[in-house]
Order: sequence, then C-alpha cells, then structure tokens
Amino acid sequence: MEAHYPAHWEADVVLADGGTAHVRPIRPADADRLRAFYSRLSPETIYFRFFGPHPRLSDREVERFTNVDYVNRVALIATIGAEMVAVIRYDRVEPGEAEVAFLVEDAHQGRGVASVLLEHLAATAREHGIARFVADVLPANMKMMGVLRQAGYTAESSFADGVVRMTLDLTPTVTSAEVTTSREHAAEARSIARLLTPGSVAVVGASREPGGVGQTVLRNLLAADFTGPVYPVHREVRAVAGVRAYPSVTAIDGDVDLAVVAVPAESVIDVVEECAEKGVHGLVVVSSGFGETGPEGRARQDALARISHAYGLRVVGPNCLGIANTDPAVKLNATLAATVPGRGRVGFFSQSGALGTALLQRVAQRGMGISSFVSAGNRADVSGNDLLQYWEEDPSTEVILLYLESLGNPRKFTRLARRIASVKPIVVVKSGGSPAGHSAEALRLSDSAISSLFSQAGLIRVDDLIQLFDVGQLLAYQPLPSGPRVGLVTNSDALGLLAVDACVAAGLEPRPPVNLGAAAGAAEFGAALDDVLASPDVDAAVVIYMPPIPGTAEAVAAELLRVSGAASGKRATGGGVSGGAGKPVLATFEGYLGMHPCLRTGDGATPGPGSIPSYAAPEEAVRALAHVVRYATWRAHPAVPPPELDGVDTDRARALAIRALTSPPEPLQEEPAGSREPGFGPAFAGLSGLSAGPADLPGPSSASGARAARGPASGLFAAPGPPVEIDAAELLSCYGLAVWPAEVVRSPDEAVAAAERLGWPVVLKVADPEAARRAGTVRLGLGGPESVRHAYAEFAEQLGADVELAVQRMAPQPAVPTVVGVVEDPAFGPVVSFGLGEVTARLLLDQGFRLAPLTAEDASGLVRSVRAAPLLFGQYGYPPVAVDALEDLLVRVGRLAHDLPELARLDLDPVLVGESGVIVLGARATLRTPPGPRLDGGPRRLA
Repeated sequence: MEAHYPAHWEADVVLADGGTAHVRPIRPADADRLRAFYSRLSPETIYFRFFGPHPRLSDREVERFTNVDYVNRVALIATIGAEMVAVIRYDRVEPGEAEVAFLVEDAHQGRGVASVLLEHLAATAREHGIARFVADVLPANMKMMGVLRQAGYTAESSFADGVVRMTLDLTPTVTSAEVTTSREHAAEARSIARLLTPGSVAVVGASREPGGVGQTVLRNLLAADFTGPVYPVHREVRAVAGVRAYPSVTAIDGDVDLAVVAVPAESVIDVVEECAEKGVHGLVVVSSGFGETGPEGRARQDALARISHAYGLRVVGPNCLGIANTDPAVKLNATLAATVPGRGRVGFFSQSGALGTALLQRVAQRGMGISSFVSAGNRADVSGNDLLQYWEEDPSTEVILLYLESLGNPRKFTRLARRIASVKPIVVVKSGGSPAGHSAEALRLSDSAISSLFSQAGLIRVDDLIQLFDVGQLLAYQPLPSGPRVGLVTNSDALGLLAVDACVAAGLEPRPPVNLGAAAGAAEFGAALDDVLASPDVDAAVVIYMPPIPGTAEAVAAELLRVSGAASGKRATGGGVSGGAGKPVLATFEGYLGMHPCLRTGDGATPGPGSIPSYAAPEEAVRALAHVVRYATWRAHPAVPPPELDGVDTDRARALAIRALTSPPEPLQEEPAGSREPGFGPAFAGLSGLSAGPADLPGPSSASGARAARGPASGLFAAPGPPVEIDAAELLSCYGLAVWPAEVVRSPDEAVAAAERLGWPVVLKVADPEAARRAGTVRLGLGGPESVRHAYAEFAEQLGADVELAVQRMAPQPAVPTVVGVVEDPAFGPVVSFGLGEVTARLLLDQGFRLAPLTAEDASGLVRSVRAAPLLFGQYGYPPVAVDALEDLLVRVGRLAHDLPELARLDLDPVLVGESGVIVLGARATLRTPPGPRLDGGPRRLA
C-alpha cells in the first residue's frame, strides 16, 4: 500500500435505498477502474462535470486524478463489487479553502452516494485544516447544488459568467449533525426493511435430508404461508419438499430479495458472489463454522462481512437462528424454529442462535406475540443498532426486547437508545462477557458502569430472560404509570402482605391492600378495582386473584377487563405505552404466567390493547412494575441539549493537548487495563512541580494552532502511543475550573515559606500521589510555623529525610469529599464517573457513570445515583452542601471530555463540596494520541 495512505478514511456505508458501498481514498492502481467508470457516464453527467463534451479521460488526466497527496489533493471513491460507482475530490486552492467536485455513475444516482461521500470528504478536509469548500456549478445541475445545500452546512452562492459559485462552510452545525443522523437512520432502517419484508426468498442449501438445516428453514417458510415465492437451491436435486429446486441462485427465473444460506462455511463466499450477481438484497447465514470455531473461522467471518458489503448486501449471522416477520402481508418465518409467536406489538432481537428457539417458545407460551424477530448469531454485520433504527419507525412495534451478548458500537447504541426510548421502551438483557465468534471486542467498563450508562439512555436493563418477558408483557398491553403509588386488590391477606413488602423493597409506594376475602367474586373485585383506580393517590394497580376453590375465574376476569378499560379508555384509544393516559393494571391471576386467555381483549387468540398481564407471584408483578415506573419517570423528563457554559476556551485546551503530544515529557508508567475504575485512582494534588507546564503555547497562526482549530480530533490520528502527562490545572482552567494551589517542599523552612505564601491554616501531605493514598500521610489544620515544622519532622521520621511533601491551604469546612473522573473508553468514548471520597465509598466502589457530554439532567442524576448521595443533602449529620456547584463542575468536566478525544484520563481527587461551592484539591490528567475517530464520531459508517 502507498506510503502515508490514510487507511482510517476507509468505511463501509449504507446508502439511502438500504444497499451498501465501500468508501476509500483513491490510489494509483485505480487507473483502469477510473477509465471504466468514466466510460459508463452519460454525456449529460460529463457535461455537468466538465462544462462541455469530454468523451474520454487522457492518460495525463487519469494519472493526475489517481495520484494524490492525501493532504492538499484528496479523492475518495465509492465502490460496489469491483467497480467504482462514484468519486469526489478536493484541491486546496488557498489556506483553509479547497475546490470540490464529484461524479456519480448514472445508474447509481439517487441512492445517496454523493451525500455520504461529501460527509466523508468534509471530515478529511477538516482533518487537514480546510474550513471551506467552493464549487462552480452550472445552473442546470440542480442535483449537485441540492447535494451541497442539503448537507446542513452554511452555504452561500453567487452567480457570474453563467456559473453558480457555491461556498460551503465546513464547520459542523446542529443542522449538519441532524442531517447526518436523519440520513443514517433512514438508510439503516431501509436496509433492515429489505430483509424483513422480502418479496421472494431463496433457500440455498435446501436438501432432501430430513432434519437438515436448509430443509428445516424451507419447511418453516412454507408452513408460515410466506406470501411470496420460495426458491430452494440445490446443485443436484430438482425438488425439495415438493417445491421446484434450482441448481444455483442465478438460475432462478424471478427476482430474489432475500437468500437464506445453509451451506458449509467454506462455500458461503461463493454463494455471496452468486447472490450479488443475481441482485439479491440481503443474506441470512444460518451456517456455522465461522468465528465461533477459532482464528480460521474468524477470518472467514470477516471476509463474509467485507465481501458482502462490497457487493451491496447486508448480512444477518452467521451461525444464527434466522429472521421472522408476523405481518399478515409478509408471513415470514425464515428461521430454524418451528414455533413462532403470533402477531404482537413486540420487536425481539437475540444474538444467540441456540437460545433463540427457547426464547421464541417462551414468548409463544406466554401468548405475547411479536411484530418481528431477528437472531444475529455471530453478528458479523446486522446488529441491534440496525434493528433499533428499523423498529423506531415501524408502526407495528411498540416495545423492543433485546438479548445482547456483545455490543459492536456501544456509543452509537446508547445514542440511538436514548432517542428511541423517549417514544418506545427498550428492555435489555446484557450477558456478561462476549462469546467467541462475535465481531465485537469485550467491553472494558465494569458491569455496574454499563448499567449506569444504560440508565442514562433510558434503557430498562433487567437481570434475566424471565424479567425480560415480565416487563415486556406489561409494556406491550398497559399504559405507563404516572408515579410510584401502587393500589393492591387481593383475596389473600398473606399474598397482599408479600406484595406490600415487594413494593417497599423495589422503591414503590404501596397503599394499604384491599383484602376482599377468599369468597370474593366478580362483583367484589370489580367494585374494589374501580375504587382503587379512581383514587388520585394511586398510579397503578396490582390485582391478586388466587381462589381456594376454582370456578369464577372467567367472570372475575371479565369484570377486571371492564373496569380497567373503562377507567383508562385503553380499549378505545389503542392501549399500551402509546395508548391512553390511564393507569396500568397487572395481576397474579391463578398463578398464571403470561397473557391469560380470560384477561385478553380483542378476539382472544391474540392479546389486544388493554389486555391484563398475569404473573406467577405478586413479587414478580411488582418487580416488573418497578422497572416500568423508573422508565416512566425517565421518559417524563424530555431530553435537553447540554447547557451553554461561560469561561470555556476550547481552542486553548486543544493547543495544550497538541503541544503535550507533539513535544511530550517522559511517558507515564502504563497502568494495566482495568486496574481501577476512573475517578477512584490516585490524583496529583494540584502540585505545580508535578506537571508539565504550558509555557510558550503556540498561537493560532502556528501550525499546531491551525491543527487545533480543526475539531475534536485535532489532526493527530496515529498509532496510539504511551500516555503523556499534562498540566491538569492549566487544562481545567480552559473550562472555568480552578485547582486549589499547592507547592512541593523539601525542608521545614520551605514548608513554612510556602504556607506564608498560600495563607494559613495549611495542610502538609505526602506529594507522591500513590503514597498519599495510605493512611497517616496528611496533617490538617496547621495554623502556624511551629505546627508545620513539627508535622514535617514527624513525616521525616516516619518516611525518611528525603521525603517529598506538599503544602496546600486548608479548604473551608465543613465539606464533603468527592471524586470525579474521566476515562476515554475505546467502546463508549468519554465516560464521566462520580463518587464520594469517603473510605467506605471507595472500598465499595460506590460510583455512578455517565457518557459525555452531560446535560444538566445527566449531572443531577449522576450525583444522585450513588448510594452515599444522602450525605450531600444534609442527612446522617452532614451539612447540606452546594450540589448545584458540583453539578456545574460535572457538566464542565463532561464538556472537556467530549471536546478532547486525546484526554485519556482525568482524576479530580478530592473535590470538596462545601456549603457555598466546590474546591478541587487534586487533579491529574493524561493524554494519548487517538488512533482515529471515535466509534460514533465523524461521518456515517457501518460499525
């Protein structure tokens, strides 16, 4: 590969119609590919590009177009298969400005190729200090002007000499980010829609062998009465399961939208190429023998994803159960599971193929019903992120259930989840670790940190599959509660008391149970439930019906449905989480688990809106309700952007980072991965002698300053090096945060002199941040020279005469010590942590976490997420402190973390929260050269 070839610019992308393409920088070896591409262009397309006839490219032009320096002259191409289908380029014409032009093959115009190429080229331009694109466009070339104007950047145009000159300011804007997000959503949703709503299906590898994988999928497709044609493909037989078979995909007479691949792993790539030639839109690879088998299988799996994307195909699997869609217009069961639940309101995603069959059986046993189902298997391509995009706009899906074993792009996952959870609940089970074979790295954050981040995004994380369905059935058929107050109607004292205890343990507020007695019938239950739902002090109702003598269940169920429907209007308005504003009703009805036939609305076969879910025990019902109450509380607070902050100088912070990384001091000792959580590690205690200073920072006109102005990446993408120390106090000052000054001293006289400069009283402590973590290394409240000398002598006797100590002014008391941290996680991006600085809190790892940047609501939730938070609010003998100032500090730290991907780690330890403000006593910051854009940063790409 060419020297300086920017491999991090390569990306697989999803186009507007759901197909895929590969974007990469052009290379000299693309000369013949460029000629072939140009030969397929129409005269009109050529005219718009060159302002006149230009039937062929000269050798000199081909050489110029394919030989670029990747800095001042850059060209990106889009390829599908082996063919180039589009090219975009810029040529720098003056500092900060470049001329842009692009060409898209006529057959691929209208697929969004130009838009995604412009996104990628703009990112490369900003990386090299280009702030503006200019383009000369013929007035009739409305397509090109539309691409430039609709990118979301600030655009200006002028007309002279028969040409429109367009100028595009490449500074990212709110509009440009919204445009990118909207296009990403539409493209990825469309790519999944093509998989789940095919007009025809080919089963490649369908044999006559009873119980064979291919034949099983074929028979399930036929048994589900799929609405389109089904084509078995087998090289030797003429018919399978009574259906005409074809020797190859290309031999099929009609179009093929979806191919289910059930051939040996070593033959899958040949099938992919065959499907690409046929024009198939997507693949479901149920074959095993890929990443789960070891390095050779993993290489085969990577090749499957790479080649499929190159040919424009999305892939579910490999090693998956398959996909299903219960829409009556589709009736797709392209899975290995003979039992697929009926029509319902739940979208279900499972990564495990082996577990998928059992999960579908459980859903069917509960009578829930699904809208669609996808088992991703090894998740080489299609992931939970793609399904979230699809289900967000699918009107048939109101609740989303996810069983996740790995996360390929966690930062994107949390971004999508936060947006979608505001309108559709997402319930997730995240297993520990990442199974062999998955195309995703294991996560480095602790499980508690991941739970915090899921909570921030509005996800309902549950512990196991039983809870997944418990919560799912409540969300699917009942409205959200408006609060935690629970009314209880029961015919058993003992079960009522169990429900009360369960409510208290789950953080709910139970009302005294209404005990109707063992002999209560339909009239008594109806009247009691009516009273409970009518009470303004009740937000949800749990009904416990466990009769000692069976016989009146149908009548009681009918009365419960009547009362709950009348109280909320669900049966008239649609029900479920998107229906009326009623109060949810759930039950323990004869110990039945699921949607009891007598508690279903509608035709009874499939639960309708307002159906009452039943649980085997009251504790299970309460546990599900508690999850939903917390979700409803989160959803009731609309998302707001991070607040505007005063005193922020992002350019100076970036200049500091660039200087530290390009002229680093001695590298820091590398810490073992996962050795400690962010925020609970050692901190430099604001000591001027322990950090590199910002002397002689480059001005904005210097090369480093120009790079700093380009954006968060700062143009420093390279192989990640060792962590480099930076002056934390100087960096924090760029975000309006001050570190309490301290001075390193080496004699009693120096200590007294430092105390005189800083002001009395003072603290004398061990300067080494590692040693400072031990007990007995701090002396507080030293009010005069003699006390300082005495404390110094004690340290010298205890730790040796050459010990390095630090003097710091005593912070105002009373105050609560806290710890704030940041880590740049490779999967999630910048993560802010918070905890109290008390020894017990540290030992118990009582921490909360949030993704940066933080909104005011995020900061408030982070402070309150730790178990020791009551100490900040005047409880247990502590004084109330300035929590608002602490929250402002967290927002500023989050903004710093978001702006600087180079910030590998930041520890503020301790941060004292007093009655009137916060004081940062210790700060430590380390940087690292980022290897490339953050996972969810930059232009659109499949990841």
